[in-house]
Amino acid sequence: MTIEHPAERGGAGRDRFAAFAERASNVTSSPLFYVLCVVLVLGMVVVHLMHLPLHWLVFAGDVMTAVNLLLLALLKNTERRATHAIQAKLDAIAELMLEQREGTGHRAADELRRAIGMEEGQ
Repeated sequence: MTIEHPAERGGAGRDRFAAFAERASNVTSSPLFYVLCVVLVLGMVVVHLMHLPLHWLVFAGDVMTAVNLLLLALLKNTERRATHAIQAKLDAIAELMLEQREGTGHRAADELRRAIGMEEGQ
């Protein structure tokens, strides 16, 4: 386990968690997932209205808390990857503009091409 930022880890490809987080982000942003969340909330209301025993109320609350915690972790991962990709693109653009102004090499253009493809996992 590492505490480095996911986008700063070495290696040619993306790790399994990054790929999983990307797929999960796509699923959780879909209308079908929204409907599932509405069903979960309605289920909580029904559990309370039925006056079920306390252990069922606690179980329903625990399920909602677990779903909330998992979604929060996925949201934070997606946010950090997006922020890092934007920053890398801005850095590459700034470096390219500086190279063009100074008339130096073309290394920044290659870096910009690489930064533009970051979200596709390249």
